[in-house]
Amino acid sequence: MKKVLLINGSPHKDGCTAEALNEMMRVFEASGVSCELIQVGHRAVRGCISCNRCSELGKCVFDDEVNAVAPKFEEADALVVGSPVYYASPNGTLLSFLDRLFYSTGFSKHMKVGASVVSARRGGNTASFDVLNKYFSISGMPIATSTYWNQVHGFTAEDVKKDLEGLQTMRNLARNIVFMMNAISDAKEKYGLPEVERGSFTSFPDGK
Repeated sequence: MKKVLLINGSPHKDGCTAEALNEMMRVFEASGVSCELIQVGHRAVRGCISCNRCSELGKCVFDDEVNAVAPKFEEADALVVGSPVYYASPNGTLLSFLDRLFYSTGFSKHMKVGASVVSARRGGNTASFDVLNKYFSISGMPIATSTYWNQVHGFTAEDVKKDLEGLQTMRNLARNIVFMMNAISDAKEKYGLPEVERGSFTSFPDGK
């Protein structure tokens, strides 16, 4: 059974972001996909301090929600990250969480499907969408898209329920994720995964 891990970066359990993610989960469940929603926006998650201890420990030096979620991420076939928009950017707690989750985990994320979902009352959605997608694009994760940018609008969850196009976008996004997970799984069996080169690392220590 395919697995999707959903991360809610909002501090509000039943807010606008949750409404968008719940719409996706209904599609996943109807498609026979296992899904788990984890809320992190209300947690006290500190940012990465660049200590690099994770390379020694195999996990982040700060033993909190990041380390608890890491094995779930490793098992998942897809990761969906949802965030409210604050000052035209994702929730700071979520960004701290994702920085440490992606940096401290040594397992391959190659060909796991990634998707970001953003929620705003009015503006800042596309800027936040771009920030979140960069976690996937640096990790070899194919990014799932929909019939519009993956966003909903509203000041309350009740407002989001009235955003019919936004909810439609969430359903189409979920269907595309299901298709991509299945297609990648089939291609992996038939062709294997693409080769990943890791030998080169651009650096200019001599200052030239």
